[in-house]
Amino acid sequence: MIVVRVIGYIFLVLAVAAAGYEAWQAVANGGWKMVALGELWFKLDAQSLSVSQAGIQRYVAPWLWEPVITTILLWPGWAVFGVPGLLLVWTGRRRRRAGGGHRR
Repeated sequence: MIVVRVIGYIFLVLAVAAAGYEAWQAVANGGWKMVALGELWFKLDAQSLSVSQAGIQRYVAPWLWEPVITTILLWPGWAVFGVPGLLLVWTGRRRRRAGGGHRR
């Protein structure tokens, strides 16, 4: 379960970074604007976004890119990473035994 928690914490770090970028943009531009995951990805590496689109449409399934992935890319970056991160950390948490001891 440690691997699940580590992946969850990585997602949470990405969510905090996305939220920090959004806050930084709000201060720099004088107003808050949601930053979508697709916009973040485009600013980080536009070529990989284009290659991913072409690869998924050509080799996986054309329908997967247009309604599914484009919808996710329009969501806020902090939410796309934050929600799964919280779920992974929560599911990977250590559970206490009924007798009060820790599992080993």
